[in-house]
Amino acid sequence: MATTTTGTPTLLTALRSAVGKRNVLTAPRATARFRKGYRTGEGPAIAVVRPGSLVELWRTVQACVAADTSIIMQASNTGLTGGSTPDGDDYPGGLVIVSTTRLSALKVIRRGEQVLCFPGTTLYKLEQALRPFGREPHSVIGSSCLGASVVGGVCNNSGGSLIRRGPAYTQLALYAQVQGDGSLRLFNHLGIDLGDDPEGMLARLDHEQYTEADIDPASDKWAHDHSYAEHVRDIDSEVPARFNADPRCLFEAAGSAGKLIVFAVRLDTFAREDETTSFYTGTTEPDRLTELRRTMLRDFDTLPIAGEYMHAEAFDVADRYGRDMFFAIERLGTDRLPALFAAKSRFDGVFGNGFSDRLMQWSSKFIPDHLPARMRDYRTRFDHHLILKVPRDQVEATRKLLGELFPGGEQGDHFECTPQEGAKAFLHRFVAAGAAVRYRAVHRDEVEDIVALDVALPRNNREWVERLPADLAARTIHRLYYGHFFCQVFHQDYIVKKGTDPLAFEHALWALLDARGAQYPAEHNVGHLYIARPELADFYREIDPRNQLNPGIGHTPRGRDWTGPHGEHP
Repeated sequence: MATTTTGTPTLLTALRSAVGKRNVLTAPRATARFRKGYRTGEGPAIAVVRPGSLVELWRTVQACVAADTSIIMQASNTGLTGGSTPDGDDYPGGLVIVSTTRLSALKVIRRGEQVLCFPGTTLYKLEQALRPFGREPHSVIGSSCLGASVVGGVCNNSGGSLIRRGPAYTQLALYAQVQGDGSLRLFNHLGIDLGDDPEGMLARLDHEQYTEADIDPASDKWAHDHSYAEHVRDIDSEVPARFNADPRCLFEAAGSAGKLIVFAVRLDTFAREDETTSFYTGTTEPDRLTELRRTMLRDFDTLPIAGEYMHAEAFDVADRYGRDMFFAIERLGTDRLPALFAAKSRFDGVFGNGFSDRLMQWSSKFIPDHLPARMRDYRTRFDHHLILKVPRDQVEATRKLLGELFPGGEQGDHFECTPQEGAKAFLHRFVAAGAAVRYRAVHRDEVEDIVALDVALPRNNREWVERLPADLAARTIHRLYYGHFFCQVFHQDYIVKKGTDPLAFEHALWALLDARGAQYPAEHNVGHLYIARPELADFYREIDPRNQLNPGIGHTPRGRDWTGPHGEHP
């Protein structure tokens, strides 16, 4: 049910004045899909507000700041750590969720080399807009399949599968900050001349009332992480390649995790590489994959495009519990998925949480086998799988290296994918995360919960296969390992048995990871699952001194001016 606080009627009147009555949702059923996270987290809210322009967004935030109400900004609600949904009900002044899905405009600028994105612009829409220019965004298939937003990726320093690009990052953004005295201030660091009056500036963006002449080249500002390609090549560094608390990528909107109101970001685009080749590799010896990674990062003139790892157990769970999602993406296309997820949430609101998952899982048995025969053969032979995509000028060198390291036989083998096999292999890898959620919904009587970690291991790491102590292993039903192998970023999902304390289990995992020199989270940000490390918490305090935006993120204090209890790292 919705939270009510003193002054709520006045606040609701102001919100309805800002965006119209139909775009201020208060009924529990209407707000349910906004108040519950994709994988974790939920709580009540005074209202869900859906502004339809940047000016309406500004007025919405003004009303909330004036009422001293806590604010959570939300785009597609596809996050895995609950960072854009409530976590309980103890928010100072109550809570308003601002959904930005109606703010999906984008503008391709500077002859396609850059793009201007609004808060609700999806990666899928950006991919489509850039295709005629022969360009593509920072992230491609993966998050884009779930309708994830471009701004959300920047605010979370999200990584992705593309080795050369690192975390989503920009120094060019238009954002509002709640000042320590409770006032609201707009900062224009887009490098676009929009004037000085906040509403006038935002209206110009809303109506595209600017020209290329108003756009400063801003050559001294980064609109992507220019240093990452060389950074990831440093294979002898004890520091992981990319992780959310990395100070090198915390800058205003970048890494802000909802602690600023981001109205627009300006980002670089990248030349699309159409002539690529994918290889599928399987092995029983992880050291062979380690040698492959180190050799390609150290010796190859050009970095590979993508290298996605999948353990056999993750392969199996994705195969069985991600089949319908695989089918939907392959047959329906990614553009319909946000609407599909919204319908799924409304359906569960009527029939009960998890009902749609159980129904879809039942129906998936009627879907024909979706994986290539050669992939299935490798699953029977090998525990460790790597899908490698390289550009045209790297194909011969890759063939030679794979032939040396994976010559065939029991230790390791490889094959060169057809275009269809390559597409299916990568898609199978990307449905793994959702498959864990589906398993939990279908097996409620056996599963306590999912303990999900995304982990960045040191670049010099050679022992990347986790050796879980027997007492922890005994508490799991499945352990799913998959990730971005060349960046040493792994997603580790533990489906734990009924009766297991998920929090205690996770804390035990943290101790193991600390001993290995790991950083976590790596790319999904702290949300409400992780404790923000001191450097990240300090950044949050700097950009949100009032602590009115997304209070409590990363187990930080929820009180105004950063008062109140907070979590501690074990």
